[in-house]
Amino acid sequence: MLDTAKTRWHPIAASHDLPFRHVFHAQLLGREFAVWRADDGYVNVWENRCLHRGVRLSIGINDGRELKCQYHGWRYANRTAGCTYIPAHPADAPARTITNRTFPAIERYGLVWAAEEPLGGVPEVEGLAEGSLLALRGIPVNAPADLAVERLRGYRFQPSDALDGNAAEISIEAASAFSLALHARSGGAETLAVFFVQPVDSGRAVIRGVLDTAEDHPARLAILRRHNEALSKLREAIEREAAAMPAPTPLTPEFQRVSPELAEMPALSADARKAPLRVQAARKWQAAEGIAGFELRPISGLLPTFQPGAHIDVHMPNGLIRQYSIVNGPGETDSYSIGVKFEPDSRGGSAAMHESVREGDVLAISEPRNNFPLRRDAVKTLFIAGGIGITPLIAMAQALQNQALAFELHYFAQSQAQLAFPDRLETLGPALVPHRGLSPAETAAKLRELLAGYRNAMHVYLCGPGPMLEAARAIAAEAGWPEGAVHFEYFKNTNEIDDSTSFEVALARSCLTLQVPAGRTILEVVREAGVEMPSSCEQGACGTCMATVIEGEPDHQDVYLNDAEKRAGTKIMTCVSRSKSPRLVLDI
Repeated sequence: MLDTAKTRWHPIAASHDLPFRHVFHAQLLGREFAVWRADDGYVNVWENRCLHRGVRLSIGINDGRELKCQYHGWRYANRTAGCTYIPAHPADAPARTITNRTFPAIERYGLVWAAEEPLGGVPEVEGLAEGSLLALRGIPVNAPADLAVERLRGYRFQPSDALDGNAAEISIEAASAFSLALHARSGGAETLAVFFVQPVDSGRAVIRGVLDTAEDHPARLAILRRHNEALSKLREAIEREAAAMPAPTPLTPEFQRVSPELAEMPALSADARKAPLRVQAARKWQAAEGIAGFELRPISGLLPTFQPGAHIDVHMPNGLIRQYSIVNGPGETDSYSIGVKFEPDSRGGSAAMHESVREGDVLAISEPRNNFPLRRDAVKTLFIAGGIGITPLIAMAQALQNQALAFELHYFAQSQAQLAFPDRLETLGPALVPHRGLSPAETAAKLRELLAGYRNAMHVYLCGPGPMLEAARAIAAEAGWPEGAVHFEYFKNTNEIDDSTSFEVALARSCLTLQVPAGRTILEVVREAGVEMPSSCEQGACGTCMATVIEGEPDHQDVYLNDAEKRAGTKIMTCVSRSKSPRLVLDI
């Protein structure tokens, strides 16, 4: 029976076991679960172990949006169970492969149901109507589930409206391998009680009862007390019987890593940039003057985990590909929200999103990439945004606010109407400081004021127009900020690219030596040779196509690396940068 039990839905908790900000320890067929309800109401059922050291996540901290392991502080996202932050590596975005195993969950009859390999749905029980039920306290029993089901046939109880009697007529309405429905009648009163037996292990079970009695019944406490006493006596009898039987062999769950299923549609676009996800534009709205907001929901399944600062590639109906930052706060994992600014001199990207994409349209997108990760170990974090550069910084600010960490968000815009996503900005309270209508000179003066107070372990994040970022980086350097504390993201590379040189590139891992001619990029030549390389913006701004330099002198033409990284010469953006030396050896 336990072999087929893996395909059945079983109750593993009562809904009242999952108050907000709590983690419930459940077990089914020998497997332990960490069960928790997020602030958005979603019920998560996860393998009960942190992927780092195997510590039980059921003793973790549920902050309503993420679950934090108590041991080394790894954080996991609502719904996806993907790792969002590793304190030991604060400057890095965790890989998407760091994802815990999740199990399906359904709330029904006042219970939370789960299954390892479900077939079909939660069993239909005639007579149990949602919204007018009373779930009893779960009764753990040190006995096999089938023995508990068999002995429940002799359970006696009074209808909820006739508690003072003792001679109710009990009939068995339905029975299965893991459940039993009993009907009690006494005079004109009657109550249906359905008992589901949760097979915890081969020798342990939990009896979970549900009555067709309203939750607000006047005698609710008396009803619960009566059933608790009667079921506890039944448990004693079942355990005495089980103790006289040979001990069953304990169940040993099989642990495995499960990767989220991606879309079944073709994964490669014409220029080899991957777009494995299909989403629907569930909502489109004006997020600010000249800025359209889009809520993108998956066609099926769950979206991959993302961290603050992440972006996605959107493959548009006209064939263009553009990058947009995800503005979601922590725990908002059922969709991606992005903002698209209309550019008057658009080459077709922003125009397509504003004019062609409508609510209900299906778009192809990449998995989230994060080359602008947020550290959460700063004594204080400054966010400085200009215009549409607010989008990644909103996500970061929401994450720090959720953890009650110190930050300020300074938002430079031409007018109040151009402040994007006002609903999200409003939640930041006094940490948000808008600066409206400043001239370039006034902006520079304000930046000097903001960056004047550096102290050890502070960090600043910059995102906005190129000239503003260049000024802010220069001012930060003058004010004594170390380069490692100044983080920035350009939306585009405004440098004039010189692709007139030719050179040889050796791919150490692939054992290939290739010639990069004038007018071609390293990325293009490598792909033509059959070596797959990730990329996103392909203009030297996002860092996705970065490669490690083993030998040679790079000719940096990107805006992703900081000055110290460029001087070190150990990294190169293969989409725009070239080589000053005749030969470049890359770790590809």
